[in-house]
Amino acid sequence: MSDRVAAVLAAKGITSPFPVQSLVLPVALTGRDVLVSSPTGSGKTLAFGLPILERLERSNGRPVALVLAPTRELASQIDEELSPLADARGLKMAVCYGGVGLEAQAKRAEKADILIATPGRLLDLARQKRVSLKGITTLVLDEADRMLDMGFLPQVQAIVRQIPRERHTMFFSATLDGAVGSLAAEFTTGAERLRMRDSSIAEGEKLSERLDQVFLACSPSTRTDELLELIRNEDELTLVFCRTRRGAGRLAERLDKQGITATAMHGDLTQAAREKALKRFSSGRARVLVATDVAARGIDLDDIGLVVNFDPPEDQDAYTHRVGRTARAGRTGRAVTMVMPEHADQMSRLAANLGLAERWEATGYGVAAPRVVYGSRRRGSAFAPSRPARTPRVAPTTEAAPPRTNRVKRGTRTPV
Repeated sequence: MSDRVAAVLAAKGITSPFPVQSLVLPVALTGRDVLVSSPTGSGKTLAFGLPILERLERSNGRPVALVLAPTRELASQIDEELSPLADARGLKMAVCYGGVGLEAQAKRAEKADILIATPGRLLDLARQKRVSLKGITTLVLDEADRMLDMGFLPQVQAIVRQIPRERHTMFFSATLDGAVGSLAAEFTTGAERLRMRDSSIAEGEKLSERLDQVFLACSPSTRTDELLELIRNEDELTLVFCRTRRGAGRLAERLDKQGITATAMHGDLTQAAREKALKRFSSGRARVLVATDVAARGIDLDDIGLVVNFDPPEDQDAYTHRVGRTARAGRTGRAVTMVMPEHADQMSRLAANLGLAERWEATGYGVAAPRVVYGSRRRGSAFAPSRPARTPRVAPTTEAAPPRTNRVKRGTRTPV
């Protein structure tokens, strides 16, 4: 890195690259497209941010580098991490996302060298001709798999169509299979595939070696009490996952009433409210953050000691993303999944796929019998409920009803 950038990194305590940075930087600094499979929290922001900052020169009043992120929280965190480095290089940055005033964002975006944005807000700005994408020479898609999950594919494709084909593209995703792999092939040219396995997350340690994963049997009447006990026995911050926005809000309120400072973060909140909730949690003023999957996607904190799946994850990918919020940067952590009887079969198969069969046995639910999966609302889910068996029709035992007669209204002709 340049001396100025290296000095800023050193001031933040970063003197050597994380494994994902060691993989990506040598390739990305040459200008070659990269496809990177890397989990959240592995240090990928610098993996794509440093090549942008080192290779970029000041623009002529319009953006030359674009980073697309799926959520407002992630866009804000990328901006926060890269801004000091951009300042050291004399480059201007702007971040654009929904939920706040468009006019102020548009003015900053027009003059920025590097633009960080969510797809929906950027497309609004481009359609109103408030920002030009014709000068983009570097494109980054961060957490591309989540963009697809959130239904952003049409917006992303519309944005990419406005960007010159001759560009440097860096594509980051937790997986590069299926639909994500097709999208990666569509957006890149001659890209080098780089995959960071769990064994390289922190100096060769496996995530499973740093993360204590537990399955806890409970019932609707005992689940909240079990959660309270878990939180009271935890010294560090606790992140709790709920399936719905309403459920997250209600659970945070219930925890507050029990004397545990908690805050909720979900899609119904304004951007200001979401940032306030995250700030309360990261500062420790709220011991617990109750969040939905989408809202928690951009959380990148090293001090989370416990992750609790209050509601079961939708599938294995969702489970991995959730529990990956703890045990970061070489630290240890704990993940507890609360399992009610109706979710036992689903979670039994998940535990088996993750090699956690012994941990599952402690629940006492037993091992689920294999069954055929016909599909689910989410394609590719390995834990979709099986199709219910059809109820056989039983012939009626009563006498058949008399045949219906056609009634003709008065004043109408009888049909021939």
